Amino acid sequence: MLHALALLLESVTTLLAVAGLAYFLTAMFAAARALRERSQPLAQFAPGVTILKSLKGLDPAMLEAFRTHCVQSYQGEYEILFGVADAADPAIEAVQQLQSEFPDQAIRLLVCPEKLGTNGKVSTLVQMERAARYDYLLVNDSDISVSSRYLERVMACFAPTEGKPQVGLVTALYRGRAHGSLWSRFESLGISTDFQAGVLLSKMIEGGLHYGLGSTLAAYRPALEKAGGLIGLVDQLADDYEMGARIDKAGYGVALCSDVVETSVPDYRWQDFADHQLRWLRTVRDARPGGYFGMIFMHGFAWACVNLVLSGFSTLSLWIFVTSFFVRLAMALLVGAQVLEDRQVPGLLLLVPLRDLCQMGLWVAGLFGNTIVWRGQRFVLKNGKLIGTASR
Repeated sequence: MLHALALLLESVTTLLAVAGLAYFLTAMFAAARALRERSQPLAQFAPGVTILKSLKGLDPAMLEAFRTHCVQSYQGEYEILFGVADAADPAIEAVQQLQSEFPDQAIRLLVCPEKLGTNGKVSTLVQMERAARYDYLLVNDSDISVSSRYLERVMACFAPTEGKPQVGLVTALYRGRAHGSLWSRFESLGISTDFQAGVLLSKMIEGGLHYGLGSTLAAYRPALEKAGGLIGLVDQLADDYEMGARIDKAGYGVALCSDVVETSVPDYRWQDFADHQLRWLRTVRDARPGGYFGMIFMHGFAWACVNLVLSGFSTLSLWIFVTSFFVRLAMALLVGAQVLEDRQVPGLLLLVPLRDLCQMGLWVAGLFGNTIVWRGQRFVLKNGKLIGTASR
């Protein structure tokens, strides 16, 4: 009986490891396709844009990220609105410094004290939107740094195209900039060599994107209103995913722009890293359960390791292990170093297999429970909504 069970587990892990290899190769094909699409000329479209940034607290890289939004080579008009829930928030000082450095840039600071739902960021955005001058609204996180052509590339995606539905939302790929710890490097590698590969693959398989990424959510206001507006997201944890999904369901297109932005990854301790990953994994499981279980094939190298042990280091398992190792690294280089232009990836390449083993353990943990930690508080996640706080 035990022998039969061992043979079954060996066979299952062999199939999973081979399926993982197929996943890596298909993701590389999707990445190559994305590189070809990026070479296409940009449409000329430069309407007025309001950038909305909801702030809470002061991060080390925040001011540097703000500055990148003030030096855009954009032909149209744009303004930047910053919002805080508390008039004593230390982020206000950074905004005031930015205003003094860029006196000719339209920069406004708004205090948004109303608590409209459990998602404080969206609650602030709802109040900020009321003051926005333009019908194109761009939301991104406070630590996002962008290129000088960011607005040009994002807004070009809204240009009307004959035979295609009107674009209602534009989002962007992103890479992570690690700081200090091993766990910060693991987080950064996960973004650049794993998560973004999955985004490119889903775009290819599903014939386009049907959700948004928090790195960039540029919305056409009438499309956003038709999809229920920001107010409909005030209790949603995955507000970025939901905004894109709802605009898509409202009949508008969701586009991926050619610009890649950068997020600053904190100097995580293990617990911070695990909490952040479990929050993301349980959010994906809640929003896209089919996609979550499909992640089983993303852990091809980890399954190759398990198969190697279960098979007693057989010739076949050794071949699968070695092939999986090198194909996984090739995918990391193609997606991370080429598509995302992440200069950290080549130097951290040998950490990718270790990070993959760690991530599979977290994926298994994410199968169970519905508690997440967000901004130091524990919440229960149910049907995409944050339901009160959870006891420890």
